[in-house]
Amino acid sequence: MIKLYNSLTRKLENFIPIHTPKVGMYTCGPTVYSYASIGNFRTYTLSDLLLRVLQNNGFQVTYIMNFTDVGHLSGDNLGDADTGEDRMAQSAAKEHRSMWDIADGYIEAFKGDFNDLNLVTPTKFVRATDHVKEQIDLAQALDERGYLYRTSDGMYFDTSKFTPRDRLSTLDAKGIRPGARVKLSPEKKNPTDFAIWKFASNDRQEMTWDSPWGKGFPGWHLECSAMSMKYLGETFDLHLGGEDLASTHHPNEIIQSEAVTGKLFVKYWIHGAFMLVDGGRMGKSLGNAYTIGDVKEKGFNPLALRYLYLTAHYRDQLNFTWQSLQGAQTALEKLYDFVVKFRHSPGAQRTVLSEEKLAKVNQFSLRFNAAIENDLGFPQAMAVLWSMIKSNIPSEDKYDLLLDFDRVLGLKLAEAKPKELQELPKEIADMVAQRRQFREQGRWLEADIIRKDINKAGFEVKDSTSGTQVEKIVSPKTVGKGRYFKGKS
Repeated sequence: MIKLYNSLTRKLENFIPIHTPKVGMYTCGPTVYSYASIGNFRTYTLSDLLLRVLQNNGFQVTYIMNFTDVGHLSGDNLGDADTGEDRMAQSAAKEHRSMWDIADGYIEAFKGDFNDLNLVTPTKFVRATDHVKEQIDLAQALDERGYLYRTSDGMYFDTSKFTPRDRLSTLDAKGIRPGARVKLSPEKKNPTDFAIWKFASNDRQEMTWDSPWGKGFPGWHLECSAMSMKYLGETFDLHLGGEDLASTHHPNEIIQSEAVTGKLFVKYWIHGAFMLVDGGRMGKSLGNAYTIGDVKEKGFNPLALRYLYLTAHYRDQLNFTWQSLQGAQTALEKLYDFVVKFRHSPGAQRTVLSEEKLAKVNQFSLRFNAAIENDLGFPQAMAVLWSMIKSNIPSEDKYDLLLDFDRVLGLKLAEAKPKELQELPKEIADMVAQRRQFREQGRWLEADIIRKDINKAGFEVKDSTSGTQVEKIVSPKTVGKGRYFKGKS
């Protein structure tokens, strides 16, 4: 039984889907005005891990993630998401591109980063600008029920008229101090009221639409309700996001959705904790909102970052340093070495295990699954993994368990290569791997033919008791002295 901490009820609960075995899951994705940070990707990795755990338990998951490409205003950082300039417009002005080009470019960049972290592609990525009609329909339904009122800059939801059955946020009207960080609009009836539709200013030429209230664009909170209900229904199982969304964005989703449907909007709310950098806050203004591109530029495997995410529980803050990432990469490389070792263990053949060893193998699997099913306890699961590696169970069983664990961990363990192949051109690495297979099968003539082909391609293979080395043949003119560039490739 999977147990999850539900932010709505503030307690650990058994996960019981509304329509077993089907599960509807929605994650608040990025506002695509810039590159997503490694802090953002901690949340998206949380969604990925939950998805894999659910699938590992036989659930059929419809997974939706949105791209916010309109309506997210800069005042969000100051305490009022209904003020400031559209982040997309800010980025367009800064980069001298259209808002549409900004959105398209950063969505593609996000998908590339998503792939680098080996995150499972959602059932559907959805864009706010592709669902303006659905948002207007939802806003009209709210207006018809008397929840909206007009101000000079838009249509607002009157929060005094609707109280949800449960409060996700710990904030309320008394807890919000007007003017604490930003001056709240004097036209708001209540401090907690929020924009459903914003009127377009005269200088805004892009991303505006006609509506029953005038030309403008949807408020930030509206999109997630409209799109999630379109693809998952008026009530669905899981909604995920960063802990910063639990104070206003997600409560506003609940209010506007339940005000229209009269039904429970989402059964389980899951929120991931912030990522710190060098013990402090991460932020673009601080210059430390590192990206996957920064990770790669410094020579790190993005999957080392994924490994680092696994070392802390999702509800605990994780402190990022380049040293901690180096430690994660070292551990990941060591893990790859063990995979290769167990895969090519000399004389590894299936044998009948004693009852004691068979119980030990099964116990590791049970302990691993118990950890990940207990509120996604991946730090505990990784401890089980390393304990299994150090145990005395057969190598072939260690290999099988590692690949089984990796269906949830997502570290691409099955693709682990021997050290001598990791930096070789793919075609050479493939030939070396094929030659290794022939040698293990005793097909010496075929192995020698491949060795000659490798040599013709400009590499030399050297076999020794310590393993196989592959060296690139370098012209003497390039090196000055000697024939080869020494060292493992």
